[in-house]
Amino acid sequence: MKLLTVNVGRPKAVEYADMGATGIDKRPADGPVRVADPGPAGEGGSGLAGDTVCDLRHHGGSDQAVYAFAREDLDFWERELGRPLPNGTFGENLTTRGLDVNGARIGERWRIGSDVVLETTSGRIPCRTFQAWLGETGWMKRFTGQAVTGAYLRVITPGEIRAGDTVEIIHRPAHEVTVAMAFRAATTERALLPRVLAAGEALHARELRKAREYVARHKDGGTASGSGLPKGR
Repeated sequence: MKLLTVNVGRPKAVEYADMGATGIDKRPADGPVRVADPGPAGEGGSGLAGDTVCDLRHHGGSDQAVYAFAREDLDFWERELGRPLPNGTFGENLTTRGLDVNGARIGERWRIGSDVVLETTSGRIPCRTFQAWLGETGWMKRFTGQAVTGAYLRVITPGEIRAGDTVEIIHRPAHEVTVAMAFRAATTERALLPRVLAAGEALHARELRKAREYVARHKDGGTASGSGLPKGR
């Protein structure tokens, strides 16, 4: 398991972003990149030095400090879309090889290189900026349907990472809640929400709150049907 590239983006003015600019255009960095906790949601941006988060309402912050996507999944989408997708195209900070990113359990910890430790928090819910950036009609629905989302991570131990670093799973929780399962619970299969509570405080704070609210409304154990595709952000 290894890190192929570390990707960072600078602000790019675009008409389709709510903030008038986006940092989704990530490019592989030369040399090491410092990783640290960026701070609370709504205030902190990216966990990577030199990387920009423009819309702090929906992106960045401690629970979304770093975004990882597997090269194997980019290869899948290259075949599906019939176009090249270089590392960083999906706005991911980390492009990995040999790591089951979507099958990672919430709260799973990865050591990257010698020092940095990251912890998975949730899957990536697609937004309108993502769709406009790729220029694919119906992209949000298509991406959601596959539930191959990549993983958001929080920073447990800061440090420097670089392309070629090894990735080691140093902690894997005993519960069943994977990144893909948490994503499906938040989007197309809301009946899964009671089950994601097993991940506890390791789950992204927003998703944990939604799961708790759902359970409170469905005292029968959450047997109500799913609500379908979420609204874009």
